[in-house]
Amino acid sequence: MKNTMKATLVALASATIVLSGTTGAHAQARVFANCDAMHKVYSHGVGKSGAHDKTSSTPVTNFKRNNALYRANKKSDRDGDGISCEAR
Repeated sequence: MKNTMKATLVALASATIVLSGTTGAHAQARVFANCDAMHKVYSHGVGKSGAHDKTSSTPVTNFKRNNALYRANKKSDRDGDGISCEAR
């Protein structure tokens, strides 16, 4: 009986690990083809937590903050300030 219970607990633990890896904060982030596509969903772009717009004029502050989404679209961060496709 002990081996059956142990096997059941191991199976449940494994299932929990698999499910937690595919949901919530670990879900795969959407990759946008370009900034026009991103702006249809996030009009001011996407940035990582703590990012600050590098600009000599009024900085963009109302972008979507999401680390996973930023990492998925980092290719669109032309100035390397932690914000992809920032729009004024």
